[in-house]
Amino acid sequence: MNRGEPIIEFKDFSFQYNAQKEPTLYDIDLTIHKGEKVLIAGPSGCGKSTLVNCINGLIPFSYKGEIRGSLKIKGMESSSQSISMISNTVGTVLQDSDAQFIGMTVLEDIAFALENECVVKEEMVERVRKAAEIVGISGHLGYAPTDLSGGQKQRTGIAGILVDDVEVMMFDEPLANLDPATGKTAIELIEEVADKTGAAVIVVEHRIEDVLHIEMDRIILMDSGRITFDGTPDALLSSRMLIDGGIREPLYITALKYAGIEITEDKEPHSIRSVRLTDDDKAKVRDWYTRTPTIRPEPKTETILDIRGLEFAYEDKPLTLKGVDLAVHRGELMAIVGRNGAGKSTLAKTICRFEKNCGGTMVLMGEDLTGLSIKECADRVGYVMQNPNQMISKTMIFDEIALGLKLRGCDEETIKDKVESIMKICGLYEFRKWPISALSYGQKKRVTIASILALDPDIIILDEPTAGQDFRHYTDIMEFLKEINQSGITIIMITHDMHLMLEYAERAVVFNDGRIIADMTSAEVLTSPDIIGKASLKETSLYHLALMCGIEDPSSFVQHFINFDREVRS
Repeated sequence: MNRGEPIIEFKDFSFQYNAQKEPTLYDIDLTIHKGEKVLIAGPSGCGKSTLVNCINGLIPFSYKGEIRGSLKIKGMESSSQSISMISNTVGTVLQDSDAQFIGMTVLEDIAFALENECVVKEEMVERVRKAAEIVGISGHLGYAPTDLSGGQKQRTGIAGILVDDVEVMMFDEPLANLDPATGKTAIELIEEVADKTGAAVIVVEHRIEDVLHIEMDRIILMDSGRITFDGTPDALLSSRMLIDGGIREPLYITALKYAGIEITEDKEPHSIRSVRLTDDDKAKVRDWYTRTPTIRPEPKTETILDIRGLEFAYEDKPLTLKGVDLAVHRGELMAIVGRNGAGKSTLAKTICRFEKNCGGTMVLMGEDLTGLSIKECADRVGYVMQNPNQMISKTMIFDEIALGLKLRGCDEETIKDKVESIMKICGLYEFRKWPISALSYGQKKRVTIASILALDPDIIILDEPTAGQDFRHYTDIMEFLKEINQSGITIIMITHDMHLMLEYAERAVVFNDGRIIADMTSAEVLTSPDIIGKASLKETSLYHLALMCGIEDPSSFVQHFINFDREVRS
């Protein structure tokens, strides 16, 4: 690519928070040019968010600490600029959308930057309208941001920086709360806006394969506060650095490696659409696929929760759930998927009795759930919400995880042993004496999961359990959930993460417009173009790899990969 002039320049830059003994960033040398599209990746705690906060001015103006070295934004030292000056150059969409909203309505929030610039009302309204149309939120301009779904909040945040003429657009995990099809659209939108404006784009995201749906110029890999890689996507995917750094590599790359194919830069492996496979490579993939028979998982049969004719509508709104029939079986691990607003989270809240005015029946182990209080239901069904900020009520991490046990009258020794055990499993033990306010969004998510796991419910419902998690913590949590699932506890996951569904869910239930439109294996769902289109999902890259290699049954190929990958990782 033809690089423009430097707009972000780190030189020998280090940063240490006042509250910490060691620096979070060490010796950062990084230059980002106008027009570049850069992906920043790395495990949780590696310094990605701190790096972002240095660029957007939150460090040092909001988060205090010691800075060494130089950071120039548009040729000027960041420390000599006000946060207002920096915001005229750098626009940021945060991972935690709730922390970013200012306006009482979506329209007011999108217009906030323009109001600060004293843009005349007629121009302001037109620019807001165009930005809202681009991100598909124009039908919600009168809504309060708190009434939006996670995906709608993300779109509102993107629109809020689109209205301003910034030269750097930063996106902190832009895919975390979006359904797969909307995430694909959002990434394409980011590319389109960057190409039109010439702005530099910085994306911080765990889901590397999804970001590489568009052409990224560089990937910056971080670990332990240092930059460990700065180069092209092809160079990174041709190395072992993702695996060694505990980051998920694209599934088609893993499949090609399982088939004995060496991944080199000349194969252009950065995307399933670009990867170059020889006839010999394709033959190796077919041979790997046919070498062992594909075994599909045996479905569970004992029903633990039977839902029949379930209907629900929020006050003065159309039906959100429209005659849902669903049998949940003992000991299964099920995924519920579908577009934002399809009714997935509403179903979970209805099961847990957070929403009560429903029609139909819900019977859990012979008992009618509709007659139970929230507390009575919580002893049987644990619910981990999508937004961790809506669940947390204590100041300290230990106290939050221990809260349910204390309310149930457990003795102090039992509580201590149980909480410490859960903290180790969820990767939180080293933070056991920390306040929750010091945690990242992803770490808060782990706290809420841990607080529910401590109660040993019969059914656990998790709304986006791995949002904001790096691959290592994602795997730790899911392997733990898999272990307790194998002990007989039923797990229902509401997720937009198709990788998660493929790897762990024996069964996938697909929602669209308040109804179930499919109930089958994950491999069958993600190789069905009709279901994918209706539910705003996205074909797995394994589906496209199977077609490229002349495999007639992509669903069987995907299931073969799942079985093989589980065996390798176990």
